[in-house]
Amino acid sequence: MILIFKHFFYKNYVGLSLWPFIILKEGALRTDDVLINHERIHLRQQRELLLVPFYFLYFSEWILRTVLYLDSYRAYQNISFEREAYANERDMEYLSKRKRFGFMQYLTR
Repeated sequence: MILIFKHFFYKNYVGLSLWPFIILKEGALRTDDVLINHERIHLRQQRELLLVPFYFLYFSEWILRTVLYLDSYRAYQNISFEREAYANERDMEYLSKRKRFGFMQYLTR
């Protein structure tokens, strides 16, 4: 289910997934297939890890990488969950062939 919340987002961020919802900054983004696929990849990650462990790991990895890179945006870009989603967001068939815990291969890259 896709929800629109215009005042929910920080700077250039336009979408996020919070099981079972995809939340977008504006309605026009509903037609952005790449963005929707990116967020669906996150929904799959959340489903297989369950919501609380997913966010615990997500924020733990972000904090660790922020300390390593001394740059919070670079840290965000290198979170394994984000790396998987960005690497596969243009492949509209990705979720049908994705292996469970597919984000793990992006932990050390």
